[in-house]
Amino acid sequence: MSWFAGFALFAATVLAMEGFAYVLHRFVMHSKWGWAWHESHHRERKGWFERNDLYAVVFALPSILLIWGGLNGGWGDWATWIGAGVAFYGVIYFGFHDVIVHGRLPHRIVPRSTYFKRIVQAHKLHHAVESRDGAVSYGFLYAPPVDALKQALKRSAEARVRAAKGGSRARNEERA
Repeated sequence: MSWFAGFALFAATVLAMEGFAYVLHRFVMHSKWGWAWHESHHRERKGWFERNDLYAVVFALPSILLIWGGLNGGWGDWATWIGAGVAFYGVIYFGFHDVIVHGRLPHRIVPRSTYFKRIVQAHKLHHAVESRDGAVSYGFLYAPPVDALKQALKRSAEARVRAAKGGSRARNEERA
């Protein structure tokens, strides 16, 4: 496989992972089965890890297997490129989601671009809901406009919007 074709497959995989991550987040992590792990991510974290981190381990396995199979198992270059694309999406996700949005590692990054601000705000709106139902914005590299997400939260009968720290629930719902 040429480097150009391999890189195209890599890039397509990174983009496809956003769709895959959306579906998994929306229909697995927020389902009655997946919530057992994911709920920890919607609560205050005590300590370094949360149960939701098990998803990262599970999602890393196909990437590792594809890279190994492509390099050592005779599966072909396609497996290596796809495995690398899955791994790269994981790196992007960790950097933006865990480091920048949730501050799990110290940093001095401040979102300045319109795009960057929108994905951070969208994820914070996702976490404004206390329960597994009624949340908005399940993707991460793409986020709908923030105003549309706020309107969706207002319209949702299922969303239990968490009270702002230092504020009342009624005031927080009024803002959403």
